[in-house]
Amino acid sequence: MQPARAQARGGLALVVIDMQAALVEGAYLADDMLARHVALIAKARAAQVPVVYVQHDHATWAELKRGTPGWKIHPDIAPASGDAIVEKTASDAFYETPLRSILAEKGVGTLAVTGMQTECCVDTTARSALSQGFDVMLVGDCHSTSDSDMSAAQIIAHHNALLPNVVHPTHRIRLSSSDTIRF
Repeated sequence: MQPARAQARGGLALVVIDMQAALVEGAYLADDMLARHVALIAKARAAQVPVVYVQHDHATWAELKRGTPGWKIHPDIAPASGDAIVEKTASDAFYETPLRSILAEKGVGTLAVTGMQTECCVDTTARSALSQGFDVMLVGDCHSTSDSDMSAAQIIAHHNALLPNVVHPTHRIRLSSSDTIRF
């Protein structure tokens, strides 16, 4: 796989979706995914690329209620001073949040998207980003989920194959991996 770089439409931001303790615990290959996040976040910070954390506040899921231990960003990848944190209540990280304005203020045109859960918030946010005016690099080895009707491995593979084929007239989703992204 060739190294992936941001296109000329604007700068790049790393968007870390819902890497909260309750979701990461029990996720498919969680330890490996966390280690890749640690390295990717360090690489982004070293290149002075904005790191934006998205945090889900779920009204009916007790483990993700604001302020609970499970709601907190996983301590291995805790936000640093200067990182933006966007709280959301829907699968779409752009829905009724300041995410778009934060990215615009930073001159971002391409999002490197990682996080939890592949088939919910990662998928929805990646698709929404296109209509919000952004290109997306889906970091295929830095998003995960848990088993459901399909195994987590199947869900991840399906989305890694599907999302780069989403059609939009001016923006696109590209698949990358954490070791090939160059900030």
